[in-house]
Amino acid sequence: MKTNLTLVTATLFLASALGLSAAEPQKPKPSSAAFERLKTLVGTWTGKADMGEGPVDLTMQYRLLAAGSVLEERVFVGTPNEMVTMYYDQGGKLALTHYCVLGNRPSMLLKSADAKTLKFDFDPTCGINPREESHMHAMTITFNDADTITTSCQAIMNGQPAPEHAVTLKRIKP
Repeated sequence: MKTNLTLVTATLFLASALGLSAAEPQKPKPSSAAFERLKTLVGTWTGKADMGEGPVDLTMQYRLLAAGSVLEERVFVGTPNEMVTMYYDQGGKLALTHYCVLGNRPSMLLKSADAKTLKFDFDPTCGINPREESHMHAMTITFNDADTITTSCQAIMNGQPAPEHAVTLKRIKP
């Protein structure tokens, strides 16, 4: 009986301690300057994209997750073509993983950054053979001003670079 009482008491103590730590916000780890720049994208952005078949409305949503250590980007939300890109620091350097409508998940590493532009390039360790699998290979984000960005993606289709299509997006004010 005494063992059962001790076990129940220890279980309740552990459960309450876990509950308290889950309710307390975690302090974010220090981020790279490039990731801090990306965090300013939180919110909803709209524009028009032309992938060669005429302009289509495009909405991108950004939100921070995991105590501010990951930035999630969603495009074509609620459609069969919805895609997600997750931005994060990896070894102190900005990286991303793109969950693509092509059914794969290429990763990229920050290649260069300046006051206005972040350029990402394919990470060959992500498990995609670029000569055999179509995928998103590179991406650029340009911060035109606080409420305007231009993104451009370079895809590799059937082993060949596809034409880049730049998209200018405007922040939707809440």
